[in-house]
Formats: sequence, structure tokens, C-alpha cells
Amino acid sequence: MICKSDIANLKTDIGDMIGQKIIVKGSLGRSKTFEKEATIEKAYPNIFVVKYEENERNVTYSYTDVLTRTVEVDVFDGQNYSPLIPPAVNVKA
Repeated sequence: MICKSDIANLKTDIGDMIGQKIIVKGSLGRSKTFEKEATIEKAYPNIFVVKYEENERNVTYSYTDVLTRTVEVDVFDGQNYSPLIPPAVNVKA
């Protein structure tokens, strides 16, 4: 379940990364996926804007898109890309 604090923390994290290179991964349906390099352009209360490198196109995503893993964001730290949200861990009960 997504808590308000999760969204607030993600907003802060993304707001601090404006101008940083990322890789956006997502699904296009029917087993089709995409993976594109982008830069975080702006952060707003409910969405953030990224600019894709290949076609200079701006695209918006909501913070819940990232938290629900509709899209995955990997952040470039100068040497490597690492996930913004750590991979989900399946816990057996």
C-alpha cells in the first residue's frame, strides 16, 4: 500500500534530481516494453516532467506511476545507473 509519506519522499527525491540523467522503463502492452534515456526537467506537486534524449520530447509521469512500478526509473550517479525505487521483494508468509 502506498502511504502519503512514500509520495512525499519520492517528490523530494525527484525534486533534488532535476537536471539529472535517468533511464525510464515501462510497458507498452502486449509484451512490448520501452527503455529510454531522459533528463528530469521539472517537478510539480502531482507530476514530474522528463525530456527524452532521442527525440527531445517532454513526457509527464505521476509519482504513483513510479511507486506502483508502472514505470521504472534508474538514476545515473556519474558512473552507473541505479534504481530510484529498490526492486520489490516477495516475502513468503
